[in-house]
Amino acid sequence: MKALKLGLIGDNIARSRSPLLHRLAGRQNGVDVTYDRLVPKDRQETFAEVFADCLDGGYRGINVTYPYKEVVTQGLHIDDPLVRAIGAVNTVIFHPDGPRGHNTDYSGFTAAYGRVRGDADTGPVLMIGTGGVGRAVAFGLIALGATDLRLVDRDLTKAEALAADLRRASPGMAVRTGTDAVAAARGAGGLINCTPVGMVGYDGTPLPGNAMAGADWAFDAVYTPADTQFLTDAAAAGLQVISGWELFFYQGVHAWAFFAGLPLDEDRLRHDLIHAKDDA
Repeated sequence: MKALKLGLIGDNIARSRSPLLHRLAGRQNGVDVTYDRLVPKDRQETFAEVFADCLDGGYRGINVTYPYKEVVTQGLHIDDPLVRAIGAVNTVIFHPDGPRGHNTDYSGFTAAYGRVRGDADTGPVLMIGTGGVGRAVAFGLIALGATDLRLVDRDLTKAEALAADLRRASPGMAVRTGTDAVAAARGAGGLINCTPVGMVGYDGTPLPGNAMAGADWAFDAVYTPADTQFLTDAAAAGLQVISGWELFFYQGVHAWAFFAGLPLDEDRLRHDLIHAKDDA
């Protein structure tokens, strides 16, 4: 393998470091990686049109991010029953017999949690946001042994749909839904943001800092910027913080395995990503 053409479909991805991550992974293996940012509105195309362009454009695969992780599942082969249950895909590989979908947000989250908290119990968890990344994180919480999950979303129908899927997958998990994050935070050990609030272009926080007292840890799926107000408030309240950067790193490492099937020196990749000044 001498060259690899990859891409990312999503909104608000100008500052994504996924292109850099995969180019650095390619350099470790002597592979020339191109990784395109594909923003439907900038191209004046629908998501389906951009996806079709990728299908016919010589791409080995693509990553998919907000807000397309659920819609992309339509028309994909999804071999893993876990990914089918999650109902969201962030990595697509183009095979001769059709595109196949994978979810490395799920494995990326569990790896990020383990790096920071080891095998520590999650305790009762509040998760705000039940879209594509939220669905992956919620199923990751099952893998981590969580037994009490509060799902909060402005769209209660979405939260209830995820709750039903989680109960089927893990009948022993107590899952509650609501629209009031402050109320749901009471008594929670873990606080999770899976909304876009806090990322570049979506300033703010989904949970006031004064609602974090008593919790043990917090995770934010947002990684641009890594120091969101949500995590800054959590750290100030004494919580152990898991940055969205860790999810970004591990989902990228796991996506690379699907894209290329080539080895990585993860410590070197982490170092190079942290110290790189730009996307060169």
